[in-house]
Amino acid sequence: MYRLKYDPSAEAVMEALPQAVSEALTLALADVCADPIGATVPYGEDDGVMRMAVTPQAFAVILAGHTLKTITVLQVTYLG
Repeated sequence: MYRLKYDPSAEAVMEALPQAVSEALTLALADVCADPIGATVPYGEDDGVMRMAVTPQAFAVILAGHTLKTITVLQVTYLG
């Protein structure tokens, strides 16, 4: 299991999301902590490190730190 961390600006966006959107993205990020590759899609080149957790109304750009078992949320985007 990976540990979840947030960039401060991503955390602020996450906190401002509508409740249902935040809940869906939170559940997606929980899946990412269990399976960082299987629960995400590549962000740019598929290097296994920069990935995206995608829901119907939002996505998060994450950095998978495989050595320290961390998932850092770098950016959260609300699609509306």
